[in-house]
Amino acid sequence: MTMMFKPLTEKLPKLLHGADYNPEQWLDYPEIFEQDLTLMQEAHVNVMSVGIFSWAKLEPEEGVFDFAWMDTVIDRLYENGVSVFLATPTGARPTWMSEKYPEVLRVSETRVRNLHGMRHNHCYTSPIYREKTTIINQKLAERYSDHPGVIGWHISNEYGGECHCDLCQAAFRDWLKEKYQTLDALNQAWWTTFWSHTYTAWSQLESPAPHGEQFVHGQTLDWKRFVTDQTLDFFRHEVKPLKAKNQALPVTANFMELFEGLNYDKFKDDLDIVSWDSYPTWHNATDDQEVAAYTAMNHDWFRALKDGQPFLLMESTPSLTNWQPLSKLKKPGMHRLSSLQAVAHGSDSVQYFQWRKSRGSSEKFHGAVVDHVGHSQTRVFKEVSDVGQTLEQLTELAGSSVKPEVAIIFDTENRWAINDAEGPRNAGVYYERTVLEHYRAFWEQGVPVDIISEDRELSPYTLVVAPMLYMVREGIGEKIEAFVEQGGTLVSTYWSGIVNETDLTYLGGFPGPLRKTLGIWSEEIDALADNEYNQATAKPGNPLQLNGRFKIKELADLAHTETAETLMTYDEDFYQGYPALTKNTLGSGSAYYQAARFDLDFQRVFYKQLAKTLGLTHVWDTALPSGVTVQKRENDTVRHLFIMNFNNSDQTLATAKTGLRDALSHALVATRIVVPAYGVRILIEQK
Repeated sequence: MTMMFKPLTEKLPKLLHGADYNPEQWLDYPEIFEQDLTLMQEAHVNVMSVGIFSWAKLEPEEGVFDFAWMDTVIDRLYENGVSVFLATPTGARPTWMSEKYPEVLRVSETRVRNLHGMRHNHCYTSPIYREKTTIINQKLAERYSDHPGVIGWHISNEYGGECHCDLCQAAFRDWLKEKYQTLDALNQAWWTTFWSHTYTAWSQLESPAPHGEQFVHGQTLDWKRFVTDQTLDFFRHEVKPLKAKNQALPVTANFMELFEGLNYDKFKDDLDIVSWDSYPTWHNATDDQEVAAYTAMNHDWFRALKDGQPFLLMESTPSLTNWQPLSKLKKPGMHRLSSLQAVAHGSDSVQYFQWRKSRGSSEKFHGAVVDHVGHSQTRVFKEVSDVGQTLEQLTELAGSSVKPEVAIIFDTENRWAINDAEGPRNAGVYYERTVLEHYRAFWEQGVPVDIISEDRELSPYTLVVAPMLYMVREGIGEKIEAFVEQGGTLVSTYWSGIVNETDLTYLGGFPGPLRKTLGIWSEEIDALADNEYNQATAKPGNPLQLNGRFKIKELADLAHTETAETLMTYDEDFYQGYPALTKNTLGSGSAYYQAARFDLDFQRVFYKQLAKTLGLTHVWDTALPSGVTVQKRENDTVRHLFIMNFNNSDQTLATAKTGLRDALSHALVATRIVVPAYGVRILIEQK
């Protein structure tokens, strides 16, 4: 089924190109603003995010407001063809507020209150901070909600962090009372009889602390859930006065790559648009192909958050960062390639941090469209302009999306629990890296993927991959079982079906609620040292036609088949002959179990054979060279194919597809296609 959405903003129904703009830094240099207006035309930009850190200029003293400069900025931008995502300025509050109302400052996990400074150094629970937020947001809404140049609200900036003040402790206790109702229920869920940590009064409950409680895993999980819920509640508090003034104006909040601090799934229903900030470490010690796959996985995570609706690339760097361990310049072509990679995976925008380099403070050397030299005759500016011209030629892409047949479960709460579990391998179980390796096997084949939480609907997919599904929350095992029984295919791995939502282990044998679906019983799991390996050999005549031996590292499950058949067995150690890969048939579907951590080479072979068995659709019809991937976006009539080359050399592809046209020149494409080093070719295929 084709997915087609409305463009993300009715006021600007096209692909967006722009940046974070901080004109408040240049109010004493009026000539800079005039230069910027001219340069924006040259760069082919049509949107700017404005006001993100402007609170001190908008309210220089408590109750004293100055919007005249903002009026001029928004009006002049709009007159010059540039629309605005207007930010609420809560990412950093004015110094006068911290001085007068110290309760707005965060308290760390050590119970020490921060001094003024940094970003997001404020308490989401504080009534005073919420009051001041409402006042500034109301005034912004009243003044700008109906401005024709304002196309959406940019809510705060990169929500994150937590506060451990007395207000937050009280809110946490109220949250726990609401969830558990009684202390007996809480103590049972957290298993506090361990080490005699039973709670006998609600007042005894606190957030985890390095000098206090850290070892009740259910408590740690619930604190993380509370932080997400409290952040979401503050987000709703921010949005309320904005929607009260103009319900139709969309809101977004810029998220961060594979961010662990918040469960982004909880925000999806409150966001009109998903956006995120992408800063890959191109040309670093890690090879570009791994970085490209990791970045693609993030794009697919954010696209899937609202069931395939296009997202916005809200921030990226047009050149380098100043905060990564090694700030490498992008090689020629990489900026265009990485920008269009986002579009290929479902972004309706390419936006940058920042438009113009700051003159001072911590981000003065962070990349920008306009460098300190202040003109357009730079390599970076010219590459940005080229991206802008390309996006102008792809307007018909706005609103189109991707409908994958494959989903990979990457679940934030499961991630929290795995990384806090204390065993079986405290040297690293590498949940994130493992998910990426499963994802990369599809990325290299040109098979689109959604990245979803375990709570999401599974029926739209042919194949669901659930690596290390350690935490299986209530109802999830039954949902997965029904998916397989009704004809779906599941791939799961070792360290799955171990605990429930409060980190209590399942009794009666692992993998708990997945045991019937997988048809195995896991008795033990062995941890291998970093330089220790086992191997597994494929059994002759196995249904996937796997051949040969494959390396195993880090974790090896000692499982017994119950209703499953064995496809591979271990070669070495006392569990030689135990199943290393199994397949279980249940109803109309199948479930595969990888009992050990195989390396990427195995995943490539395994998923290639599985894709062939299931008849999964590949975007391209022939094998892809290493480092080349193909993604698609489509609407009801046309499919755009993005061939992306993450190699530092030209690559040639063959195709049997006919009638393909170059999306930019509209010329017919031959059966052999050359994609330049760090380049992208965009082709159109009629449906």
